[in-house]
Amino acid sequence: MKRIFQSKWFKIPYRIALYGFAAYGVALVGIFVALKLRLTDDKGLVDNNNRYFQSMHDKYNQDFKVDSAALVAYRNEILQRINLVNEYFPKNARTILDAWAQSKSEKTALQMLAAVDLKLKDNKSYQRKLRALLAKNQASNNANGGNAFEWMNYIEWSYFKEAVAKDKRYIDSAAAACGVEPRMIVACLVGEQVRLFNSRRERFKDFVAPLKTLALETNMSFGVTGIKEHTARNIENYLKDPNSPYYCGAEYENLLNYDSARNYNNAHNDTMSLRVKRLVQYKDHYYSYLYAGIFIRQIATQWKNAGYPIDERPEILASIFNLGYSKSKPKKNPAVGGSNFMIRDKEYTFGGVAYDFYYSGELLEEFPYAEVKISR
Repeated sequence: MKRIFQSKWFKIPYRIALYGFAAYGVALVGIFVALKLRLTDDKGLVDNNNRYFQSMHDKYNQDFKVDSAALVAYRNEILQRINLVNEYFPKNARTILDAWAQSKSEKTALQMLAAVDLKLKDNKSYQRKLRALLAKNQASNNANGGNAFEWMNYIEWSYFKEAVAKDKRYIDSAAAACGVEPRMIVACLVGEQVRLFNSRRERFKDFVAPLKTLALETNMSFGVTGIKEHTARNIENYLKDPNSPYYCGAEYENLLNYDSARNYNNAHNDTMSLRVKRLVQYKDHYYSYLYAGIFIRQIATQWKNAGYPIDERPEILASIFNLGYSKSKPKKNPAVGGSNFMIRDKEYTFGGVAYDFYYSGELLEEFPYAEVKISR
């Protein structure tokens, strides 16, 4: 019997069985551990169109209201878009029309059309006709009482105007300190805030709209005017450097001196430098406007000394405000630009939006045009 157990005919099958059971045991333990740690859960994927879905949710959320003035315009748009869909997919057009008739909800019809738009996003013919249709309707709306500056027709702009009006005393105070027209400072503020209409619409819906306050930047760019920390440092240094092309004079040197007795801490900025803490204040935006105003004055000083004054070019000053000192190169025919961004489906530049606001007459009562833009 001992000889049988020691023979290779017994040992080989025995070891195969033994190792097989051991491997099976390890596999069972592994499966048990994986289940306990939820390692086998399906992690899922983020749909490529997730951003579009979110934007449609934001656009047609519970705050979406159709007042009597807008009802006719929405109905005309829905009928025109259903007719467009009918050219490509009659069945879907008929379904949307039936659902609209059944629900009596313009919001539902618009959401259904948005879903079709997504599916036909690669259909160049459809997209071209849709853009033409929407542009024609927008032009018609503008002609019937809308604003010629299209981006000012959006609800976010009305929220923004209320928020800026609340800050009038801080803007006027900062403007008086640095000798820059308040409206010029607001033009730079507009460029910074308006570009958030698209990229952070949830912030406008949840924070700016109900509280009527400005969006406060706290990441890389700070305060309501979006001042970068290194830019703030340069603004301070150039104030005191008579050899700098941006030097504005001895009377402005102490504008940004630090008050060691004042505490600028709050729940949002307690880990930041003192320089940034002054910019990141919830209710008191004075330093956001003061840094912006001084920057404008410094750039205007540089250009005037170079023989190319731009005191009355808010669009150029705003473009440079957005781009920074390194892009401020005095010359005869400066270009308007800065960062580009989308508001709804149209592209704008920082300087272009600043120009629109400055000469639109919006907020005229709060920030009238001054005869002298930058005092001497």
